[in-house]
Amino acid sequence: MANPNGIRVFIHAGLKSHAEGQHDYPQFLADWSKIFTERGARVDGALHFPTAKQLAETDVLVFYKGDAGYLTDEQKADLDAYVKRGGGVVSLHDSLCGPDPVYFASIFGGAKKHGEQNFSQGDMNYVITDKTDPIMQGMSDFVLPKDEAFKLMTWAPSGMKVLATVAMPTGTPEVIPQIWTYEHTVAGGQPARSFVWMQGHTYVNFANPVIKEMLLRGISWAAKKPVDSLAKAVARTGGRGVGGSDIVVP
Repeated sequence: MANPNGIRVFIHAGLKSHAEGQHDYPQFLADWSKIFTERGARVDGALHFPTAKQLAETDVLVFYKGDAGYLTDEQKADLDAYVKRGGGVVSLHDSLCGPDPVYFASIFGGAKKHGEQNFSQGDMNYVITDKTDPIMQGMSDFVLPKDEAFKLMTWAPSGMKVLATVAMPTGTPEVIPQIWTYEHTVAGGQPARSFVWMQGHTYVNFANPVIKEMLLRGISWAAKKPVDSLAKAVARTGGRGVGGSDIVVP
């Protein structure tokens, strides 16, 4: 039974692309729907952009879809309305790529243009730039193997907070933000939050326990909930607590 007070998550995934073990958007939809549900969230998702009705029932919209910036006028209007009312958004890997990086940077804090050579592949040497941020709690500089980092970014003029950077593993060793938060308010609207992790090219890296818990904290933060809201699983064995509540497993 779904937790009526759980974070309402919508996963916008896409069709599988790239080689085996890479860009497995449908597998993310299946795996993380289960992860979110086990942790008490109320989950919806699809391989298509959510409808206005679905967005009205969403606290945080998680994008894991290649080139998600390609939106119809109707989808863009629905996304704008969702952000204006303070809805949270999360971008994973190349979801923040599209034809208009200025627009998507206004949603996510940063974006990249489709068609440019704006990526670098190899081991990701993370430098945690703000170890005091609750999303990065307990994290130190570390290496994430065999993934992809992005550069040639378009940035929002303000509101972005960098949590971790990576020096490009190939080519010129530029240091580029790869994990960040973004807070902004659309004129006449409510404050909105975005969280971005630009890796996830190699799907197995989602299962890295350090990355997994960091993502769960970032998603909770974007939903305007305490960062540990998804930190504990809810038992799904049919057991019920006092008063019929779900049993929580530490």
